[in-house]
Amino acid sequence: MKRSRFLIGAVAGLSVAANVDNLFGRALAQPILPGLPGGTDDRVLVVINLQGGNDGLNTIVPHGNQKYYQYRPTLGIAPNDVLQINKDIGLNPALASLKSMYDAGNVALVQGAGYPGPDHSHFRSTEIWQTAEPEHFETTGWVGRFLDSANLPADNLFNAVALSPVLPEVMIGRRVDVPAIAALQGFGLSSDRNQNERGVFAAIDKGGSMPFNSPYLSTVAMIEDHAQRGSQELPKLIAGYKTDASYPATPLGRSLALAAQIVGSRLGTRVIYVQHGSFDTHAAQKQTQDRLLKEFSDATKAFYDDLAAHGNDKRTLTMTFSEFGRRVAENASRGTDHGEAAPMFLVGGGIKGGLYGEHPSLDVLDNGDVKYTVDFRSVYATVIQKWFGRPTSGVLAGSFPTMTMLT
Repeated sequence: MKRSRFLIGAVAGLSVAANVDNLFGRALAQPILPGLPGGTDDRVLVVINLQGGNDGLNTIVPHGNQKYYQYRPTLGIAPNDVLQINKDIGLNPALASLKSMYDAGNVALVQGAGYPGPDHSHFRSTEIWQTAEPEHFETTGWVGRFLDSANLPADNLFNAVALSPVLPEVMIGRRVDVPAIAALQGFGLSSDRNQNERGVFAAIDKGGSMPFNSPYLSTVAMIEDHAQRGSQELPKLIAGYKTDASYPATPLGRSLALAAQIVGSRLGTRVIYVQHGSFDTHAAQKQTQDRLLKEFSDATKAFYDDLAAHGNDKRTLTMTFSEFGRRVAENASRGTDHGEAAPMFLVGGGIKGGLYGEHPSLDVLDNGDVKYTVDFRSVYATVIQKWFGRPTSGVLAGSFPTMTMLT
């Protein structure tokens, strides 16, 4: 095998190589902290990324505020169409399935999530939300740092799983390797499709001769072995799971159906990442956002119906995030441009449902954007401390107050 083909196959197996320095930094082990405390070892967090910047004002709609309709003469959702929560706000009508879960007390709506000095770039803002570090650049994600600190079994190939084509930055740590799975069918190494290359990697995994020398080869071979074995074992491990819900035939529906299989098969998975979008609605927003919100709502309802049928709904918490909200005023293309604060959803997990945080004011804007009312790191701190029972030290930079939707 040529050196270039070896590297291509190895990196395909790594999935985690979004940052090469960080990849090899995993070899520099840090002190392992105590494990998850009693009562939390079986809990799972599902993180759904609403990619592209979901418009908060047409998600949690301030139907009682006339300024909303002044700013959005064509995009404003009529009061009679809003799924009312109270006289002031309600949900987008596309969220009917989620509203039924809210009414049952299983959804917490965090209004106005954001951070100081927000960035309007997709790339930088996405990085900020995934690393939980607005002030400087970070090479690991907040979930990756949590996984590193949680003393998870080193031999478990599925401590966390990203259901996406590439590993997102939020899942990158220094010690725990996370597989990225776009779909169960086709999950594997590109090198495995070639019999000769598959044989070379098998020899490496068994401690055979290397095609060239490098101080990093043992680390590469170890992670490649994890990826190869994972692609072989995962279908077998979840094969006995019987789905008990009707999922929508959408990418998100398929991802959450697989997530339910992983949760229900009790593989020791602590975090599952899923992505949905794009919500980058600069033009013709209504059609795109309504479709995506309905897909999110219906897939989430099916997911929890499935989980509940297997007794897993109370041990599974779902949290959404999006890199930013949209501008308050609609633009000439009947869309909205990059903004700032936006809502987050927390679903299931024995959560205390309801409204959290203040809905952003339309009276005092930040250069045409709503100001944040809840620092998103407070939501992360709540999940880390109250859901997983872990300290935030080493995961979040600074101290952030927790919220009361989890106890």
